[in-house]
Amino acid sequence: MTVTDTTASHDKAAQHGFTEHSDGGWGLVPIQTRSERFRSTNVADFETLTGREAEWRYTPVERLTALSDGELDGAPYTVSVSDSDGVSAEWVDMDDARVGSAALPEDRPSANAWSQTEKAYAITISGEEAKTVTVERSALGTGARAAHTVITAEPNSQALLILKNSGDALLAENVEIVVGEGARLTVVSVQWWDDAALHLGSHFARVNRDATLKHVLVTLGGSLVRVNPSLHLAEQGSDVESLGLYFADAGQHLEHQVYVHHEAPYSRSRVTYKGALQGEGAHTVWIGDVLIGPDATGTDSYEQNRNLVLTDGTRADSVPNLEIETGDIAGAGHASATGRFDDEQLFYLEARGIPEEEARRLVVRGFLTEIIQQIGDPDLQESLENAVEEELASTKLVEVSR
Repeated sequence: MTVTDTTASHDKAAQHGFTEHSDGGWGLVPIQTRSERFRSTNVADFETLTGREAEWRYTPVERLTALSDGELDGAPYTVSVSDSDGVSAEWVDMDDARVGSAALPEDRPSANAWSQTEKAYAITISGEEAKTVTVERSALGTGARAAHTVITAEPNSQALLILKNSGDALLAENVEIVVGEGARLTVVSVQWWDDAALHLGSHFARVNRDATLKHVLVTLGGSLVRVNPSLHLAEQGSDVESLGLYFADAGQHLEHQVYVHHEAPYSRSRVTYKGALQGEGAHTVWIGDVLIGPDATGTDSYEQNRNLVLTDGTRADSVPNLEIETGDIAGAGHASATGRFDDEQLFYLEARGIPEEEARRLVVRGFLTEIIQQIGDPDLQESLENAVEEELASTKLVEVSR
């Protein structure tokens, strides 16, 4: 089934971020708000990526041709799910009513994956008792693949859902999350791919009345990983906490573009992403878009991104954006910072007899642990803390050029 969003005109200009001028349509002007982006499940509605598009300007698109333009294997794959009462998982056809219930693709790779996926993996959570579920994929292989996951939290349900990705991958996928009225859902997606993996992921979430979603992205492995969450606070009282952790080594490109759309009144969001970079050519990208719509009175929103540069030769791009279309809000703000070690922190530790190298490691651990400790699963938190230790052990943390 192919669906095109009628909120944007169906032409090549719209999907490149332009719309007709209001005075007679004689020219094109940039689309002014994030919510007006073109959407379609048909890959043919999107032009081939060039890297000049605003949303792709930091991404090495020449490495993604197989995922944006090529044929993808959209058949079901091997996946394991831990047993838990109140959780069901099944493969469903792409014309299932749950598919497309959160959002539609906004870019060519997402549409390519959507149109070539044969079956969606549908996870349904019910029951008011808190539960933890782990879904693991580790055998996707090196062939180009499409995937689609739909997560539905029924009204008043509670769960922590962990999506663990490892092994080889050449993957374009869509993940939809629908949080029913009064539900409390945490979704943790861990990208722990092998070194050569390429992964393009689009996460779409719809949060309904008085519901809460904690969305956590952890990206450690892979050669090029770009996972973008779009979080829609659709009904009154909805609440979103968007957290991210990434650690880029030499030659790695790790990218996250976060979009938070406050449509309903009295909704709340907090976005906190933290990253560390070490090694020649390590590159991270974080873009945070927050849109507070005209009906979103009483909104309370804040987003921040912090990057810690551990060695020379790295690059961290960080771009926060905030659009406000109503004057009646509780608060909104954003912050971004990229820097080297804090001299005061190092001095404090060294003054107490801690060697310089160990002091630097302690600073990095403390910087990243803030995110890890909010996941809510002790076993996963311990695994991630150990992974950070391994990353830190692989390089000597020396003074970084100013």
